[in-house]
Amino acid sequence: VRATRDYADVGEYNPHVRTQIAFNSESRVIETVRTNGVLISQATPRGGSISGTSSIMSLSAWNWEEATILNNDGIHVNWPESNQGGGHWTEPEPKIRNDNYVSEKQKLEVFFEMAIAYSKGKKEFDRDIRLDAMNECFLGEKRVYFHANELQQILDIIEFSKKYNLKKPVIVGGYDAYLVGKRLKDSGIPVMLMRVHSLPENEEDAVDLPYRLPALMKAQGIPFCIQNSGDMEAMNARNLPFQAGTAMAYGLSEEEAIRAISLSTCEILGIDKNYGSIEVGKSATLFVSKGSALDMRTNQVSTILMQGKFVPVDNFQTELYNKYKLKYESKQK
Repeated sequence: VRATRDYADVGEYNPHVRTQIAFNSESRVIETVRTNGVLISQATPRGGSISGTSSIMSLSAWNWEEATILNNDGIHVNWPESNQGGGHWTEPEPKIRNDNYVSEKQKLEVFFEMAIAYSKGKKEFDRDIRLDAMNECFLGEKRVYFHANELQQILDIIEFSKKYNLKKPVIVGGYDAYLVGKRLKDSGIPVMLMRVHSLPENEEDAVDLPYRLPALMKAQGIPFCIQNSGDMEAMNARNLPFQAGTAMAYGLSEEEAIRAISLSTCEILGIDKNYGSIEVGKSATLFVSKGSALDMRTNQVSTILMQGKFVPVDNFQTELYNKYKLKYESKQK
């Protein structure tokens, strides 16, 4: 990692880089996220064409070992952009075709072919930790998360997954996924949808399209969940319930919206045997809210259970709020 507060690793192909050991269970951000009812996260690497390997972590633990729910659940591939745009987000420039798209995609194919050759003849090669980390992807023991939003990217990922016989591919983002619903449904590839609270990707898109995407996916029978990757994703994770609430206002039922940030997510991540719903035999990881947890006006988490243990609801921000609220209320009296 470069100097200063850099969140992306150096290098183009880093499947061996693991987020599990970098998870900071003492981060003060965690308690602010937990207060709104977000109890589990996927610690995900950033940077390069292949960012590294993620792990599923509990947001209440003494250290990263105790926090680990599922170690090394999958590698993350940043699929080349088929179209590119520039400018500041307030005044984006028109998107143009990426002339290097084919060559960038071919480089990724070469790496996967090297990894397959290595996995078939490991005894004949000196150990390569990068290629070694890919082995479980071809055995179906690791997921391959493809970060992509555009139509061309999604179509190419479907073909790429077939070509390399990937057992557990997942698309992360999937803005244009609703345009190829039948292809995606037939492929069985689930989608971890981009933030609902986003701007439209294209000038011609309806302003409310990001809000309607979950309902469009549901209507076509595409397995999906809602996730929060993007700018300031750690801090913004606290708003995940409200993203589901917006999706409910734009077509999902309340049960479907809750499922999109709980059981559906756990099914895609491969932890639904123990998490994601309240059932006999599953982990007692849940919260109780006095009002609807999907509405920022009524989300009032009063009780949190993590692995059957009670966890404090307050965080340092609420403590400061109550401290100064009490101070100035007493002055008024």
